[in-house]
Amino acid sequence: MINSLNFDNRTVKELPKDPKDSPHTRPVLGAFWSAVKPKPVTSPELVAHASEVAELLGLTPEETGQADFIDIFSGNRLAHGMEPYASCYGGHQFGRWAGQLGDGRAIGLGEVVNRAGERWELQLKGSGLTPYSRGGDGLAVLRSSIREFLCSEAMHHLGIATTRALSVITTGEPVTRDMFYDGHPRHEPGAVVCRVSPSFIRFGHFEIFAKRGENKLLEQLVDFTISRDFPELAHIESTSERRQIWFTQVCERTARLMVEWLRVGFVHGVMNTDNMSILGLTIDYGPYGWIDHFDANWTPNTTDSEEHRYAYGRQPEIARWNLERLAEALSPLMESSALNAGLTRYDALYFEQFQIMLATKFGWGSWQKSDSELVERAFALLHNAEVDMTDFFRRLATVDIASADIDTLRPAFYREELFQRYRVPFSQWLASYSQRVNQGFFGKNGLSRRQSMDQVNPRFVLRNYIAQQAIERSQEGDHQLVRELLEVLKTPYDHQPEHAHWYGIRPEWARNKPGCSMLSCSS
Repeated sequence: MINSLNFDNRTVKELPKDPKDSPHTRPVLGAFWSAVKPKPVTSPELVAHASEVAELLGLTPEETGQADFIDIFSGNRLAHGMEPYASCYGGHQFGRWAGQLGDGRAIGLGEVVNRAGERWELQLKGSGLTPYSRGGDGLAVLRSSIREFLCSEAMHHLGIATTRALSVITTGEPVTRDMFYDGHPRHEPGAVVCRVSPSFIRFGHFEIFAKRGENKLLEQLVDFTISRDFPELAHIESTSERRQIWFTQVCERTARLMVEWLRVGFVHGVMNTDNMSILGLTIDYGPYGWIDHFDANWTPNTTDSEEHRYAYGRQPEIARWNLERLAEALSPLMESSALNAGLTRYDALYFEQFQIMLATKFGWGSWQKSDSELVERAFALLHNAEVDMTDFFRRLATVDIASADIDTLRPAFYREELFQRYRVPFSQWLASYSQRVNQGFFGKNGLSRRQSMDQVNPRFVLRNYIAQQAIERSQEGDHQLVRELLEVLKTPYDHQPEHAHWYGIRPEWARNKPGCSMLSCSS
């Protein structure tokens, strides 16, 4: 039963509490968390739930279908053992220190320890005011809630480290949002999504205490994080050594995450330090997107449309910058040599893993120094000819290297005139590619090459235009497409003939349609 979930709630037991109980916006000093309560809603309705996440927590299919499930995960009541709170953190937003931020519309319900001994934090997003709401209402709309719910699960099944999502539930209440920030707010359906993660601790949690000079609390948080979230380090007796290894692991996890984002063409859109997980998870799904026609300078975030700070190709650089800000926050506790060693490890591991990723993505099996030129030519052609990144790599795996027929790749082009314009240079590249394949691990074994490439190049990604169609139907009361997509994204590398209509390149009608290309942070 939901009421029998095993909550141990180490966060609220071991980290200092805000002495004030008011949910009103204010500076919260000397504390990690504030006690808050989810806002009850009038008419909750389940849009969808992820059965695999429910199983992780120890919930049965019967329980997820009960009214209790909807009541609890919409915020209408608490299950036994839940101790709701919102946490205090700061962050650098678009390169500038933003001061106190915190859980403005996310309320932690507690930490469940399942039968396997795994710890899972539960968090409701869109469940009302907290001291960190910064003038907002603490609510969320169905549009952004569906996007977060589906993308959390899509990333997991792509094999990328991420927070998960248990459920998305409509509230029956309108929420006012200015989606385009153009002075024309409108009512949208409200919703609450339940996010699930081993930890929601972010770089910004450490930054806020360092910026305020609350070094005792900073040290307490570091030791708590290592103890709870990095238990494999508990045996290291030396505090300084333990912290150094911990920071290095954070850098390593972040490096691997960046490589994985690039592998599948994912763009987070808002890589502020408050959106960086200490566990190297993808966290806080806002204006994200997957690359359609390849453009390393593309960002889905309208707020970033001029600077392109968080564009696809800049994500590894920004992650490194964010780690430097975390290192600055930790400097009162750690030697600069230890912090620099972690950052150096980020550089080395990212470079190594990036090359390995490219070798597998292109079907070579291993990396040679001369491959750089071939890769650069490929991505330059993809950009100039407006070729779909996801579709290109799936079709590349099917190319017969004996003939190197460019027409195999033709459906991945968005514009026929560009296919004709770049036909010759693409054919020349494909001939060079075929020679390289012959020299590589798979040689002329086309089946082995295809099988290998298909394991790292997804057939299905949650393109924005696909998510937008599910959103529009749900806004009309039909949630079936959300549930269908939830099933499709479970096997993104497989050929699912019954879902082939979701595999194609972005349709022309979606090129500039709101929600299908650029998105705002409004949620």
